[in-house]
Amino acid sequence: MDFTPTEEQQAARELAARIFGDLATHERLAAAGTGVDAELWKALCAAGLPGAVEETGLLGLVLLAEEQGRTTAQVPFTAGCVYGLLAVARHGTEEQRARLLPGLRDGTTVVTGAFPAAEGRGAVRAVAGGRLTGSVPWVPWLREATHVLVPDEHRVLWLVRTTDAGPVERVELTAPWSAGRLVLDGTPGERLGASDAPRGAAYADILAAARIAFAGLQAGVCAGSLARAVAYTSVREQFGRPLSSHQAVQMRAADAYMDTESIRVTAYEAAWRHDQGLPAAEHALTAAWWASEAGRRVVHAGQHLHGGTGADLDHPVHRHFLWGRQLDAYLGCGTELLAELGDLLAKGEAA
Repeated sequence: MDFTPTEEQQAARELAARIFGDLATHERLAAAGTGVDAELWKALCAAGLPGAVEETGLLGLVLLAEEQGRTTAQVPFTAGCVYGLLAVARHGTEEQRARLLPGLRDGTTVVTGAFPAAEGRGAVRAVAGGRLTGSVPWVPWLREATHVLVPDEHRVLWLVRTTDAGPVERVELTAPWSAGRLVLDGTPGERLGASDAPRGAAYADILAAARIAFAGLQAGVCAGSLARAVAYTSVREQFGRPLSSHQAVQMRAADAYMDTESIRVTAYEAAWRHDQGLPAAEHALTAAWWASEAGRRVVHAGQHLHGGTGADLDHPVHRHFLWGRQLDAYLGCGTELLAELGDLLAKGEAA
């Protein structure tokens, strides 16, 4: 395997880093609150970055998601690409791709996902004619989306227009992700892909891709948190020396660095396998576990290394802490992911 970015992937990453770095500033993020930074989203779409993911694949998306996470940028970029553009490109019919991909490329269509599918109570049910009933407690970026990708109780995927669903109820999360509660009551949905496609195959593929993409996002969040901690401890002095010269600080930062690299390399491997058409469910769970468990450790370390400053809710490092904890929860938390991975291994389905 080779994780070296192609020229196209590297060019897209450098462009994304420049746009995110220029526009996702602390002042603009504070002003955006829980909403989307419309100017940043417009700049990303004008630069063709959502559409570039179609060419650079899931590994390309992981690289771009890192740049979003590094700045905690308030745009539905990662969610929109994995639940919208990649999902339609890989599993949509020819007619759906022709109709939906142009809007997904230019950002006029924004898709989020009600993933993973709810178990038992609250699961979405579909009846003849593609009418959906059920609810999802919270969906990231739902308040900014034009569509939501919804798996039903049989893991069949449906695209639902947010305007056709019930009024979106605002939900406040740990991170300011513009989330909402999805309520469906006989809501019309459009099945993604052909009606004779194997049930559950597209769901499993998109769930794995989402776990990998959000692991890449967490790698960026952690890298940004650690960079802020390094900068702070290099100039903040204690007992006449920079904090960074103390062994305890160096060891805490080194542990955080190793955790961040572990998240990154497992996400890269899983994305590479996914792009190559190799079995990736086990690797997606591994990447998600590292992003959940190690990601939580890193953002706690970043906060801790800022000392009393880290307790300031207005300090930029606090955003990394909130995003890291939210991604931990969204990915499923470490113990849940390990249990699912164990079941996969026990069934002999992992590769």
